[in-house]
Amino acid sequence: MDLLTNPFASIEHLVIWLLIGFSVVTWGLALIKGIQFARLRHRDRQFQKRFWSATSLDSAAEQLQQHAGAAAHVAQAGFAAIQVAGGQPGDLSQAINHQDRLERALRQQIQRERRSLESGLAVLASIGSTSPFIGLFGTVWGIMEALKGISAAGSASLETVAGPIGAALVATGVGIAVAVPAVLVYNYFLRSLKLTAADLDDFAHDFYLLAQKSAFKLVVAPAPARASGAVKEAS
Repeated sequence: MDLLTNPFASIEHLVIWLLIGFSVVTWGLALIKGIQFARLRHRDRQFQKRFWSATSLDSAAEQLQQHAGAAAHVAQAGFAAIQVAGGQPGDLSQAINHQDRLERALRQQIQRERRSLESGLAVLASIGSTSPFIGLFGTVWGIMEALKGISAAGSASLETVAGPIGAALVATGVGIAVAVPAVLVYNYFLRSLKLTAADLDDFAHDFYLLAQKSAFKLVVAPAPARASGAVKEAS
């Protein structure tokens, strides 16, 4: 009752309110990360379906540049690394080692996608690991205050001791109740992150093999040339 009428009456109450705030953050992050991973899986399925239905790497590059999702971003980074503007054989663009450039671009993009998916997981890990100790701190502080009250009352009967000590233990219970969901949510999304990263590695390997067949070069014709080619096909 004292917690409701005056929530900031003691350190113990501050600890409980802090743990309640941690719980709200945990469930908020669980909702946000759940939507993020669900949307990512949906976009990656759509992208890879269209990517593997393309007739060639050139046509895939033209059709799929506007797709979103982690796999699409990896493919776009790969396309950008091996694109060569139409030119003479002696141009500098023809002398670039596109194989090394492609490997570096794919690796860097996968790392960027991992960092994006890892956002918020450190907060969940911190909440899961610190909440029991914060709750224990509240309990210790509450027991200290209870002992002071018992000493001032001059009585050590069961009725005098049980109430304050029992109230002090509430903080530890709340800390454990906050920590368990945070750890479970963290482990779930950490596993989802590892599976997504493995899928991106597999896709990057397949993309590398496709680029190898074209000598790690994707010749892109200038826009006017593509337009004139389209007109010729129509005629």
